[in-house]
Amino acid sequence: MDLALIDYNGLCLHNNKFTHITVNKIFKNSNTRLIQKPGSLTTTTANRSSKVRCESTLPRQLAEASSSWEKLHHDNEKTWRSLEGVVRCSANYVPLSPISFLERAADVYKDRTSIIYGSIKYTWQQTHLRCVKLASALNRLGVSRGDVVATLAPNVPAMLELQFAVPMSGAIICALNTRLDPNMISTLLKHSEAKILFVDYKLLEMAQEAVTLVKETHSKPPLLVIISEHDSTCEYESLVESGETNFSIIRSNDECESISLNYTSGTTSRPKGVVFSHRATYLSALASVAMHAMQETPTYLWTLPMFHCNGWCFSWGVAIVGGTNICLRRCDPKEIFDNIVLHNVTHMDGAPTVLNMIVNSPLNHRKPLPHKVKILTAGAPPPPTILSKIEELGFHVSHGYGLTETTGLATSCLWKPEWDRLSREEQMKIKSRQGVKNFAMQEVDVKDSITMESVKCDGKSMGEVMFRGNTVMSGYYKDLKATEEAFVGGWFRSGDLAVRHPDGYIEVKDRCKDIVISGGENICTIEVETVIYSHPAVLEVAVVARPDDHWGQTPCAFVKLKDGFRVEGQEIIQHCRDRMPHYMAPRTVVFDDLPRNSTGKLQKFVLREKAKLMGSLSHQKV
Repeated sequence: MDLALIDYNGLCLHNNKFTHITVNKIFKNSNTRLIQKPGSLTTTTANRSSKVRCESTLPRQLAEASSSWEKLHHDNEKTWRSLEGVVRCSANYVPLSPISFLERAADVYKDRTSIIYGSIKYTWQQTHLRCVKLASALNRLGVSRGDVVATLAPNVPAMLELQFAVPMSGAIICALNTRLDPNMISTLLKHSEAKILFVDYKLLEMAQEAVTLVKETHSKPPLLVIISEHDSTCEYESLVESGETNFSIIRSNDECESISLNYTSGTTSRPKGVVFSHRATYLSALASVAMHAMQETPTYLWTLPMFHCNGWCFSWGVAIVGGTNICLRRCDPKEIFDNIVLHNVTHMDGAPTVLNMIVNSPLNHRKPLPHKVKILTAGAPPPPTILSKIEELGFHVSHGYGLTETTGLATSCLWKPEWDRLSREEQMKIKSRQGVKNFAMQEVDVKDSITMESVKCDGKSMGEVMFRGNTVMSGYYKDLKATEEAFVGGWFRSGDLAVRHPDGYIEVKDRCKDIVISGGENICTIEVETVIYSHPAVLEVAVVARPDDHWGQTPCAFVKLKDGFRVEGQEIIQHCRDRMPHYMAPRTVVFDDLPRNSTGKLQKFVLREKAKLMGSLSHQKV
């Protein structure tokens, strides 16, 4: 993969030519940035103190590079060789790679169960051997260093094995979202130039349609390998069995070589392929295991799709502690409770939608938990109400935060013992914060996106969350311009608006494009959604801006009710007015299903268009 190297000052090395990233290339359409006007700080009862507006352009000037890349590299080399007798050799340096986790597990935990899926059960020694054979078979099929091998499958054992076997063949794994339609799958197959597509038998028809679309563009289609649950007819199992047990795996020469290609969710035809390195995934897997408080030999239930950032790197991480992977084809509340009880599950992960699904599951699908089950949630700010209800069912929740571009989780709400003395309501409010950086991420900050100055740690001043460190992506595949945009100024810019509390903990308030500005006041939609979620009849909610001739914008809430409930919009509005400043309460409530794309991601832009078509509300005092 052709990637650029960019130093902290915005100096770019691409194809051996040095250029400075210029601001006129950046943020035309893809990202919006927070702008904080000087002298606009105010204090309000809603804990917001910044007047902000979103624009799609960068400031006129950024910090100039202080030295060339050659000088930077030369100085680094000079530093570590400064002591006489110091050398780097195979005895003291091996490129980091999560493949080593499997090799260690096969040695240290060889007889312990690695995978359970129905009647299928493997040990770590067996899993390692199967992955070596599969890597050998891929090599015989013509897969070589730097090739892309794609997958389209749910959380079945083959998906877990491919996370190791593909990079062991020297290739790059590209796990495609199973919720995508054939047209988008074909687009990603063409963009990635995948040589092989491993497809679950239940998704075969969709994959075949996608491959046909690839052929129609005169692009080379991938070879299809079917993953079946019937061993005798399974192409996947035949491929595994055909491999050699003594195959020498193809190791990375450089730990910054690519191991994974993950496509960000979206609805446009222009894909953004996020590239992970061996080094980043190694470190991220270690950090994820630590954040989840995994001790030796846990039992991990796969409620998180492995196509989401390689399962937040837990697809590699569970091997670190010799855990047992309980594979789950479908994320269903009954299946979750059944598997927890049957296999004595200790850990699981999931987005807040998974938590919401569990707490609203039918009573006859639930079972008493044998012990506290640790569940790590991330992907969207979880409403405190949902956190409270899931813990009442016997789960212990921890909260993480990150993006695809940060190799999954980058921060966690690290719990402090003194918080145990707080009320339940206060505990859940704190737990919904995004927290502090993990040990693998060098820096996480909330900055003014123009001046690049850190905001005050007062829980009020708002800025953009930015990251810098070894677990940030290598770049966007085949899109140097987008990579430059993401890394301008030497930080990865998330597009998330947040505050920083006096203890340093980050709390995400909104996406830059989602904030509502009403009468000059900034209204964070997440705050409004959190209050609406506390209404007992509400299942899901999304708040967007509705244009208003007088106020500029007003909050508009789209609400999905739980089955069997019926309420009027005015009840939701009054519920909010009783719990927050009146200007923050929605003035419009629409009851409807919430639109989601093929990845299950809420499409707020659709709701914004609906609100825009409603036109302005009549002028009235709030």
